[in-house]
Amino acid sequence: MTGRGWVLFASMCVLWGIPYLLIKVAVEDVSPAMLVLARTGIASLLLLPIAAARNELRQLLPHWRPLLAFAGIEIALPWVLLGSAETRISSSLTALLIAAVPLVGTGIALVTVPRERLTLDRGAGLVLGMAGVASIVGLGIEGASPVAIVQVLLVAVCYAVGPAILQRWLAELPPLGVIAASLGVSALVYLPITALAGPGSAPSFDALASIVVLAVLCTAIAFLVFFALITEIGPVRATVITYVNPAVAAVLGVVVLDEAFTVGMAVGFVLVLAGSILATRPGKTREVGTPPLLEPASTDR
Repeated sequence: MTGRGWVLFASMCVLWGIPYLLIKVAVEDVSPAMLVLARTGIASLLLLPIAAARNELRQLLPHWRPLLAFAGIEIALPWVLLGSAETRISSSLTALLIAAVPLVGTGIALVTVPRERLTLDRGAGLVLGMAGVASIVGLGIEGASPVAIVQVLLVAVCYAVGPAILQRWLAELPPLGVIAASLGVSALVYLPITALAGPGSAPSFDALASIVVLAVLCTAIAFLVFFALITEIGPVRATVITYVNPAVAAVLGVVVLDEAFTVGMAVGFVLVLAGSILATRPGKTREVGTPPLLEPASTDR
């Protein structure tokens, strides 16, 4: 990998590793719906003009149905679930649970894609991954909200299904246009939702700063960097950030927010990481050069 590739890769590990910390800080004051509205609204205002200047929006119109599905499953639903979950559990625990996304994606592919087969490696990976999730949740997590844990696991499902929609129905469309439009649609959806649910209390400086960084750096700029990374090193190698982001998030939660980090969480993350690598290994039945339907999705966007 080139020097530019390493810089882009390291940047993405940070840009998509810190959102959990920022979400945790923001939801101390604002409601999860308000956070999603602010994040999607600011990011779409930054990205939509770029996509329009590149003429990447008009060609999306015939594909509005899968675009709406992608926006809902990849952005609107998981982001509000993340905000709600982090009002009850730590950002470190949230990030480590999200690390199970590749496992969920593999499980969905095995059930829905005829050409996918349960090889020995994949079976072992799924077993290791499930043991890892059980370790993260079950060992040393005192007082963790079961509702919040279920919410995070639903986010993992969303992050596994979203790329499948993207690859099956939107793969031929410009990625920046798809993301910018999805953010814009999500912002419009959350306008009435936030009006009904309420924005929360008056945000502190830390909450405001977290929202701005989350929207500008971790969303708008992060997607531009991610597309540049894909161009530089290819989509398969770019998804390796999936395995680094949760570790970055966990370290930040412990160092910045003084969150607990138990032996069970450490062991569980190693098991999930090992299981994900095994479970996402291409099966022997796939033809050479045929991409998998579900690449590991980058954790949090």
